[in-house]
Parts: sequence; C-alpha cells; structure tokens
Amino acid sequence: MKVLVTGSSGLIGSEAVEYYDRAGHLVVGVDNNMRAEFFGQQGDTLWNLGRLQAATQQFRHQSLDIRDRQSIFDLFAAEKFDLIIHCAAQPSHDKASQIPLLDFEVNALGTVNLLEAMRQFCPEAVFIHMSTNKVYGDAPNEVPRIELEKRYDYANPEDYNGIAETCRIDRCLHSLFGASKAAADIVAQEYGRYFGLNVGIFRGGCLTGPSHSGVELHGFLSYLVKVAVNGGTYKVFGYQGKQVRDNIHSYDVIQAFEAFRQHPRPGEVYNLGGGRENSVSVLEAFERVEAITGRKVQWEYVERNRIGDHICYISDLSKLKSHFPDWKITRSLDHIFQEMVAAEQARLATV
Repeated sequence: MKVLVTGSSGLIGSEAVEYYDRAGHLVVGVDNNMRAEFFGQQGDTLWNLGRLQAATQQFRHQSLDIRDRQSIFDLFAAEKFDLIIHCAAQPSHDKASQIPLLDFEVNALGTVNLLEAMRQFCPEAVFIHMSTNKVYGDAPNEVPRIELEKRYDYANPEDYNGIAETCRIDRCLHSLFGASKAAADIVAQEYGRYFGLNVGIFRGGCLTGPSHSGVELHGFLSYLVKVAVNGGTYKVFGYQGKQVRDNIHSYDVIQAFEAFRQHPRPGEVYNLGGGRENSVSVLEAFERVEAITGRKVQWEYVERNRIGDHICYISDLSKLKSHFPDWKITRSLDHIFQEMVAAEQARLATV
C-alpha cells in the first residue's frame, strides 16, 4: 500500500508515518515546516522530521506546500496513493486572526486541492481528513453546565458523554480558524457524499503525545508540560482555569483512522477525542503534572478568555464506537502525562 501523509512532521502526521512504515507500507510525507512560520522556533518540526528519517525504512519526505495545486496534482499523478491522511493545517485558534488569508488558504484551499487530486488520480483511495471540534464554534457552550471546585461539567445526565456530531456548526462564533476548518470539513463531506469517495472526517478534541511541538497558542498539554519541565510561566485565559478538554493520544487517533480505512463510510463525520475518562481541566492538569515532576507549575491568570473558546468540551465517542466496535481508548490520561513529561525531560537533558 502507498500512503500519503500531509503534515507528516507534526504530531498526528508523524504517528501515522511511523505506524504505516512499521507495517511495511511505502509512506510519502508532505511537510514544509510551516509551523515555524506560524509559531517561530518553538513550533519548528525539523527535529521530528530528523527523528522520522532515522526511525523509518520506507519513508520519503517531500517539502511541498499544499496550497500549490500543480505540485500536489503532479505528486498524485506520479504516485497513485491508496491512502491519504490529511493532517496539514494552520492549527491555532488564536493565530488565525493575525493571518486570516494564510489560515484560510492552508486549511480550506489546501484541503480541496488534495481532495480534487484524489478524485482525478486515485478515486479508489481512502481519504482521512483531520478536522477539529472548533467547527462547532461556541455552540457547545450552550449546553447547561455546573461549576465545581476545579472544573466545569455538564449539568444534565443526558449530556454526560459530551458533545455529539449532531451539534450545529453554524450560527455561532468560531474564530477564523474554526471557520476555515469548517469550510474544509464540509467540502470533505461533499467529496464523500456527492462524489461517493471514501472520505472520512474526524473532528479532533485535544490531540496530544510526546511528538507534539506545542506552543502557547496551540497544544494545551504539550505546552503545559514544556513549561512545567523547563520553567517559565503558563498563562490561563479566563474561566478560572476550570475549562475542560478531553485528551487523546496520537496512537489512538491512528487506530481510529485505520479502522475507517478497513471499513470506509463515504462522507461520515466522527468526533475523536479522549472522551470523559480522559477529560481534565487546566487546574487539574497542573496538579497531575506537579505530581509527576515534583515541581510547582508557575502560572498567571488572564481575565480575558479566548474568543469563541469552549468552556467545557468532552467528545461524545458513541458514534465512532458504534461504527467501529473494535476501536477504543488505550492510552489513559495518566499514561499520557507520564510519557510526555519523560519525553520532555529527555529532550532537556540533550540540550
């Protein structure tokens, strides 16, 4: 099998590269390190590219820009992929407002370039689109909540499992990132539903793991662990630090992709996060990291919350589990924290 991974030096992309390389497949990775342009040196992913090149057998890297339609078409015409895993994106909720044109070009235009290349050159392939829960905008904030000592939670029993795919994605405030990703999400659905192609859309919660190049504007747990291990001050933006996210390890993300590859459902949309068992507030995350490192996290409170931010977001995984009953969360929240702290401490020791 021939696999294309876009954003191959990022968290999910690199996990996909390693998984399919280990399985004996030829993997082509497309990544032009645009994270360094978005976020500066802290967002640079060249370290991860080097790690992949050392660890893999059949991985080939291409420094292409997904906005460059002709280059993408040429690549697809030459390679005829069996599986496309599209992870490349401008990923920051906050950064998008500073670069609205670039954000939309990467997230929306780049996605339709890839989908059209698939339709023209390898229509039998499976296409995995990495979307985001930010396509829901702030609509999840309308779910009734209760405020507990260290977190918010849902007030009504029927909302216990979290936000389902039936949540609307319009008539709400998104952030420009949420809007560009919503555009990509919908066009990916259309290539599945209208053209009948094997396109699956996965709306990620907090995707995390030791290969994440987290920065303040993107990568909640990764950046928190960096601050805790290296020193510095973590900024909490609004909601008293009680805002909740569900976290899923990059390994479990790839297992969901693989389940879809084996049994594709054209145009289907799935929420993909850690679910209730892997949910944590910012305050609770501080406590977990402090317990592992033995050091207090230095943090300061910023009264102004991020525009369009979720107050309490837990991914309802019921649909995903019903369609793919063999898939499950295998990496607990404790495992995720311990692995990420160990990886960051190891990186610090080599500096």
